[in-house]
Amino acid sequence: MKRLFSILAIAGIMAFGTVSANNFATTASMATTTVATVTQDETPAQAEDDLGFHQELKKRFIEGGPGFMGIVLLCLILGLAIAIERIIFLNLSTTNTKKLVQNVEDALQSGGIEAAKEVCRNTKGPVASIYYQGLDRADGDLDAAEKAVIAYGGVQMGQLEKNVSWISLFIALAPMLGFMGTVIGMIQAFDKIEAAGDMQPSLVAGGIKVALLTTVFGLIVAIILQVFYNYIIAKIDSIVNDMEDASITLMDMLVRYKR
Repeated sequence: MKRLFSILAIAGIMAFGTVSANNFATTASMATTTVATVTQDETPAQAEDDLGFHQELKKRFIEGGPGFMGIVLLCLILGLAIAIERIIFLNLSTTNTKKLVQNVEDALQSGGIEAAKEVCRNTKGPVASIYYQGLDRADGDLDAAEKAVIAYGGVQMGQLEKNVSWISLFIALAPMLGFMGTVIGMIQAFDKIEAAGDMQPSLVAGGIKVALLTTVFGLIVAIILQVFYNYIIAKIDSIVNDMEDASITLMDMLVRYKR
């Protein structure tokens, strides 16, 4: 539940930031228009060249239509919110595995199982949690400790991969919505041709322009989210590899301790 609230909070902050940026861009645009009116030497071509990237992006977004473009923007906001939450969680879950293994081994040799468990309790991350579960069952059979390590490793892996599938959904959904907007724009263009009974470029230019804009923005959203998704997957794979290597090392330590 806390993670859901954090995702919604990040999405709200990003949406508020987008609205604030749009309001600021509108104010800046009005000020620019006033200055351009007062300055008589500035030509319309120069005013067009002075448009920044943000103003141009906002202009194209409005031209694409609020329907599909708003949904594509929502996919971007939600996808980025989940991606940022996952990146923060994964960075907090990353620990110095070699240092943890050395500390556990030293505590195991000097103070026994309880000292090693205390080291794991004071260390954050999935590797320390797996070590604690294995050490908690080390007093009995080693098979029970190994099964506990394997089972809890699966639980930790599930927590690392939580909500990642939503990012892949938005990656697939954004270009699909863009293509749907393209199809609808083309249909509207042909409807205008049919109503006019004549093939005039001015009739279909608007519909084709809207169609292409929705496709472009859908692809841009998918590309941005794909970069975050690949980073998250690579981070998860790195943590899982550390968990597997550390689990093998733990069982070797327990075998030596039992002897």
